[in-house]
Amino acid sequence: MHDAPPDQSAPGSEGCAHPSPSSRLRSSRGDPTRRAERLPTTMEAEPEPLGGGLKQRHLTMLGLGGVIGAGLFVGSGAGIAVAGPGIVVSYLIAGALAMCVMRMLGEMSAAMPASGSFSVHAERALGRWAGFSVGWLYWFLLVVVLAVEATGAAQIANSWAPGVPQWAWVLVFMLVFTGANLAAVKNFGEFEFWFAALKVFAIVAFLVLGLLAVFGVLPDTNPVGFTNLTGHGGFLPNGWEGVTSGVLAVVFAFGGLEVVTIAAAESDDPVRSVARAVRSAVYRILFFYVGSMLVIVTVLPWTAEKAGVSPYVTVLDSIGVPSAGTIMNIVVFVALLSALNANLYGSSRMIFSLAERGEAPKALLKVSGGGVPRRAVLASVAFGFVSVVLNLKWPDSVFLYMLNSVGAVLLFVWALIAVSQLRLRRRIEREAPERLVLRMWAFPYLTWAALAAMAAVLGLMLTDDGARPQLLWSAGATGLVLAVAGLREWREGRPSHA
Repeated sequence: MHDAPPDQSAPGSEGCAHPSPSSRLRSSRGDPTRRAERLPTTMEAEPEPLGGGLKQRHLTMLGLGGVIGAGLFVGSGAGIAVAGPGIVVSYLIAGALAMCVMRMLGEMSAAMPASGSFSVHAERALGRWAGFSVGWLYWFLLVVVLAVEATGAAQIANSWAPGVPQWAWVLVFMLVFTGANLAAVKNFGEFEFWFAALKVFAIVAFLVLGLLAVFGVLPDTNPVGFTNLTGHGGFLPNGWEGVTSGVLAVVFAFGGLEVVTIAAAESDDPVRSVARAVRSAVYRILFFYVGSMLVIVTVLPWTAEKAGVSPYVTVLDSIGVPSAGTIMNIVVFVALLSALNANLYGSSRMIFSLAERGEAPKALLKVSGGGVPRRAVLASVAFGFVSVVLNLKWPDSVFLYMLNSVGAVLLFVWALIAVSQLRLRRRIEREAPERLVLRMWAFPYLTWAALAAMAAVLGLMLTDDGARPQLLWSAGATGLVLAVAGLREWREGRPSHA
């Protein structure tokens, strides 16, 4: 896996045969105290042991669909409640931050594709501790959120078929997607392609219907116009404080985009695929998110939103779409299953990458004949099942603590992506500039601005009574992982005694 570059020749070594990048990296693991010095320094890519099979259409739809989930269809109502029409600005700010992160990640992944993605990049840029920490934190984030998605989908299915207990639906979903992920990777790609296609179609249809309602084109309707944007307290009824609270409410909805760079390593052409997927995804997702919010607060007064009800359902009901609630329930159901599938895939590839670098048990390195890391998939599913059981049995105690412990992890991951890009960009420019097929905008100023924005969001979480527990628990989980990483390096770096 690691397409990290080989070392420069030492003096007097001219004419000597150089070992392959992978063998050099493996040999460096034998001497942890020297590992950072002996990481390869050119950008020669290494072969991936995983099987290919993902096509450009898979990656494009994965980039579009991976982030369009229940957080948008249901959770956006919380943002509207605190920001009013200003939620459009909140989404613009949060979306711009997500776009910057994806551009940085796309730059590194196109230059150095690897199934460990930002964990591998963090190791190359900052050292082994960084790759270990961000990889395990992201894996833990995915398998905990997986439980939320499985439980949410089971609740919807149980409302359709009350005779089947909720736990049985969870079991069915987990078994189906475990089977899909244990088979060839193209099966995962096909699942995600059609799931994402349905979500994208639903949002496009919503945007079209909303615009028709605004201009009064729908039968038996009068033009709504734009009065709702400035009425009921104005465009910013709660001022800029409401906008910043809105950013806090919606920024985490953009999590999930990172999986496309993990999946790119298993595509037919990793370099071109990840560059194209990132370019298309960031703009279109921003359009879908901001466009949806603009339609919602234009069609209806923001005060008309009901707690616990999807704003999409409220809008569709208002313009006379029959069975709007049922339609959106189906879309949310598909969105949850899509996220479950993507998170299971992403978590299995992340822990496989950790095992490949000696940061997780070597037993997880077993790969099937089709190039699928089956033990890594099963390990992720096993912990996912544990999380689901905790969510079903103790949702307000044990599982709540677990969920809080990953509440701000996404921002920590994004921050490490930005710092890694700052370090690796200069290195790539110096040693292999031809690999910069996708470049971060306004480097390094925009990268620093993104880091400042992340720090500001963390500061907002600290001052917000609802978000503070998530930040503190996440900081505790991050501190624990960092402590383990430091202890491992200290122990492996100690001189051995006879």
